[in-house]
Amino acid sequence: MATTVDCGIDAMTVLALGLPVDVLVTDVTLQGELCSAKLAVEARALRPDLRIVFARDLTDRAWRETEGLAPRSLFVAPDPRADAVASTVREALTTRA
Repeated sequence: MATTVDCGIDAMTVLALGLPVDVLVTDVTLQGELCSAKLAVEARALRPDLRIVFARDLTDRAWRETEGLAPRSLFVAPDPRADAVASTVREALTTRA
């Protein structure tokens, strides 16, 4: 089952409430008070073993900002296939610590 939220603060609320989350998927262009880079840092502080997947546009450079902030994170490969995000999430699930 997937839980979707509209912003980083709502994502942190889900994590803080202790709801089960196997993989956090965020767009590297997520803006707001808790952007994707900050969300990753805060999520890992709360749940150190949480798998994080960053989705990104093929032309987006924002992913470079997040690259070093969340070790062991996965990035959706630049792939035009419709299932690129799902494939990366499956990879994250199979490589969980």
